[in-house]
Amino acid sequence: MMDRAEKVKRRLKRKKRIRTRLEGDGTRPRLCVYKSLRHMYAQLIDDVTGKVLTGASSLSPEIRNEIRYGGNVEAARKVGLLIGKKALELGITRCVFDRNGFKYHGRVKALADGAREAGLKF
Repeated sequence: MMDRAEKVKRRLKRKKRIRTRLEGDGTRPRLCVYKSLRHMYAQLIDDVTGKVLTGASSLSPEIRNEIRYGGNVEAARKVGLLIGKKALELGITRCVFDRNGFKYHGRVKALADGAREAGLKF
């Protein structure tokens, strides 16, 4: 069985491979997802200027009281809904999804579905 360090090393290798193909700009920013054991995080990033346009996480005050635990599928879906809502307020309707080396299932998929449900297209 592989240890934690090896698992992280493999994820970073996948991340590097994915990031060679993905780039966000002002009209279609990159929706970057990160998950820890206890929380979910999402950011909209303009890679041309190197700026974070907006972000959301399971620690955000808008949803913190609605969820019991930040590291489950329900919390991830609510983070996706929140990032989608914030993006639409900024006038962003399309983005590029960056799963950050994580497999597209479980919490990452729930976050993506929540963002689509809020109105983002990717």
